[in-house]
Amino acid sequence: MAEAKKGNQQTVTLLDNESGKKYDLPVIPGSTGPKVIDVRRLYGDTGYFTYDPGFTSTGSCESAITYIDGDEGILLYRGYRIQDLAEHSDYMETCYLLLNGDLPNTEQKTKFVHDVTYHTMLQEQINSFYSGFRRDSHPMAVMCGVVGGLAAFYHDSLDITNARHREIASYRLIAKMPTIAAQAYKYSVGQPFVYPQNDLGFAENFLHMMFATPAEKYKVSPTMAKAMDRILILHADHEQNASTSTVRLAGSSGANPFACIAAGIASLWGPAHGGANEAVLDMLNQIGDKKNINEYIKKAKDKDDSFRLMGFGHRVYKNFDPRAKVMQQTCHEVLGELGIKNEPLLELAMELERIALEDDYFVERKLYPNVDFYSGIIFRAMGIPTSMFTALFAVARTVGWISQWNEMIEDPQMKIGRPRQLYTGATERDYVPEAKRKAK
Repeated sequence: MAEAKKGNQQTVTLLDNESGKKYDLPVIPGSTGPKVIDVRRLYGDTGYFTYDPGFTSTGSCESAITYIDGDEGILLYRGYRIQDLAEHSDYMETCYLLLNGDLPNTEQKTKFVHDVTYHTMLQEQINSFYSGFRRDSHPMAVMCGVVGGLAAFYHDSLDITNARHREIASYRLIAKMPTIAAQAYKYSVGQPFVYPQNDLGFAENFLHMMFATPAEKYKVSPTMAKAMDRILILHADHEQNASTSTVRLAGSSGANPFACIAAGIASLWGPAHGGANEAVLDMLNQIGDKKNINEYIKKAKDKDDSFRLMGFGHRVYKNFDPRAKVMQQTCHEVLGELGIKNEPLLELAMELERIALEDDYFVERKLYPNVDFYSGIIFRAMGIPTSMFTALFAVARTVGWISQWNEMIEDPQMKIGRPRQLYTGATERDYVPEAKRKAK
């Protein structure tokens, strides 16, 4: 391909070696980041599709919500650095930002927090859903079912062409997801559900629903609430990842928002996506002791060994994950609050990080710790069971999913998703009667 300009329009020229024909493809610049080649007319003009397994080199949509520069380790929500939001903002303000494009003033934030807060309760009949699951069901299985079932109760917000309906559905999903997740946990341990408290902040209320019981008063630690709030901010959105793309693809068919978010939860459940912090804890437990680190470092370098260092490197970030530095600080704050000065897993994690980052193998490949490296340790210290790790991720990511879904619905260029394929199966064959078929 060769680059050229036609007037003010930059193009790339595609040469078909077989026919000798040349095709000009428009180049579209974004506000920042790589330009994209517009291939929408490619098949109609040339008869060719592009081939991109995993869509890792394909822009599937136009979005103004989240920007990632993996080479420089940059993550922006609506132009704001994730580090600044984690330090100065809170989750509710971040939700408003992702949904609306700008940070709210005092009046806007007060109204937004009020409107979301008063949607935290579930329709009482929904509580009976939980008894249909086994006690040992994975919380993500429960959340998939309950979130999808919301569409059966909230008929007044299912018209996706109505902006007010979309707003109500958005608020409901953000507000009810912590309640759904906390109740999934309570059900698994045989404790009664704890109803949301409207006088508590978002993260504080979630922790209260997780750990309070009717038998005695429970006071949420401000440090724990702040740490949870920060974790929610760090996981609120992450561009066109697998679960977000799933939400958009489901939504492109016109499916209701509750069904779309349930689809996102199902995608997030995969161990390669939302289950990575759980895998980090499993890895640390497998290593067991600091004296075993060098042995496992060697195993990680051996391409024939199945062992992998979990929590290092990232598919998008080719530098340090900007969320990891914030999470590392949060990890120390939580352990300090809880008086855990000699946490074996943290010591093991810190030593593993130090050794790996001094090893040429990992340095050359820029396999730096990512956000999952620390988050599992924080959750463990808080008393959150491993099975709930991905559920917490879903609570945080709901606002990102719903923001992306809203943006897609409002996009005049939106079409139902229909990826193409490179077919490698049999060509057309004649049908052979059963009696004449030969064994293979």
